[in-house]
Amino acid sequence: MSADVDLLVIGAGGCGLAAAIAGHDAGLSTAVVEKLDRPGGNSSLSTGSVPAANSRFQREAGINDDPETYARDLMGIAKETDDFALVKRLTEVSAETVEWLVDTVGARMQLITAYKHIGHSVPRLHAPVSRRGQDLVDDLIAAAGRRDIPIAVGNAVKGLIVEDGAVRGAVIDSSDGLSRIVARKTVLAVNGFAGDPDLVRRFCPEIAGAQYFGARGSTGEAIRWGEALGAGLANMAAYQGYAAVAHPHGSLLSWTTIEKGGFLVGADGRRFGDESLGYSGYARIVLGQGEYSFAIFDQKIFDIAAQEEEFAELARYGGVKKADSVAELAEPYGLDPAALTEELERYNAAASGEQKDRFGRKDFGLGPLVAPFYGCRTVPGLFHTQGGLRIDGDARVLTTKGVPVPNLFAGGGAAAGISGRSGALGYASGNGLLSAIALGRLAALAAAREIRSEA
Repeated sequence: MSADVDLLVIGAGGCGLAAAIAGHDAGLSTAVVEKLDRPGGNSSLSTGSVPAANSRFQREAGINDDPETYARDLMGIAKETDDFALVKRLTEVSAETVEWLVDTVGARMQLITAYKHIGHSVPRLHAPVSRRGQDLVDDLIAAAGRRDIPIAVGNAVKGLIVEDGAVRGAVIDSSDGLSRIVARKTVLAVNGFAGDPDLVRRFCPEIAGAQYFGARGSTGEAIRWGEALGAGLANMAAYQGYAAVAHPHGSLLSWTTIEKGGFLVGADGRRFGDESLGYSGYARIVLGQGEYSFAIFDQKIFDIAAQEEEFAELARYGGVKKADSVAELAEPYGLDPAALTEELERYNAAASGEQKDRFGRKDFGLGPLVAPFYGCRTVPGLFHTQGGLRIDGDARVLTTKGVPVPNLFAGGGAAAGISGRSGALGYASGNGLLSAIALGRLAALAAAREIRSEA
């Protein structure tokens, strides 16, 4: 069977675009197909943050970090994983991945030093200045364009071409009907399954029922195709939740508002847990509190969060309300002013060290909250899943017996992630994008090596 291309990439999000660029630069003829009408996927909806340990940007900022510390940080919150070798591999290549994005792709990224986010003991998130994933995606698309890599949007894959157990490409469904693309190597970069309620109930039942805020294309094809080929699965119960999606605006309320000292209350005006679990780990708890929760923070926190473009936009469009007292702030949200006032007093007593927090929170950011105050109505959401096909350190898909499926690679949400075995507590900021970009690049480089060895 003669090949139409060396490398077929299915999916045009961060993983797929990284794979295509790396494959092209390694000398492979490359094509990308995307079922949606535009590239980007979940990467477009993210903050564009890619963590890296011992990057040159950290060294320039005087930050000491290394892959071993990063791996310890990840396991410190995840506790258990089906694949520690993958955690080790991705932390080891994290710095070269970010530097490749900047130097080769031309991504406009900088080290974020204003915050660390849960799961990181030192600043290691590298992100666009805007904190918008769409900017990173735009840079990846531009890099693909400079290389004349074809990206065919509106082309859904109906299934893989399999011959004698080896993957030989895919069957494509486009406006012109069904067609086949025969490829020497195929990369699954189709994201996870958070957009498929049945698969969420099967693998992540604790978050089933939460609103899904990710890309609409995350419907689990990689899981179904992989299982049909005998592929193994790993870390399937892991996911990224988000505890505070602004309602009804639909944008993520920056978790900086909480990490720097804000808190969340339910419809009764009372806190209900330890917000320092992080935006992902806290989502499941928020889900059990009723329809809405409400973020409460103050001016000093607002000023920090306002440096982030998405938060500033949310504030401009009325998604954040301001008041001189929390009693006044309670009114537009229908909260009990007395209850919210009492909750603030109890919270501030804990934040100032006068008493222990009844939920066990120990990190209160910038300390007690003072007037003026800000609020935002929020809902919890499911952003993306963190488990998938079992892979090796070069993103080759492995069977349940640990043997590579010939010619098949997977990355990003299609592959097993680095967020632990189950739940949302193991998700550290940037886990998804690091898995996407790094595994896409590693898959392409491994595919190029295999093709050269087969010549």
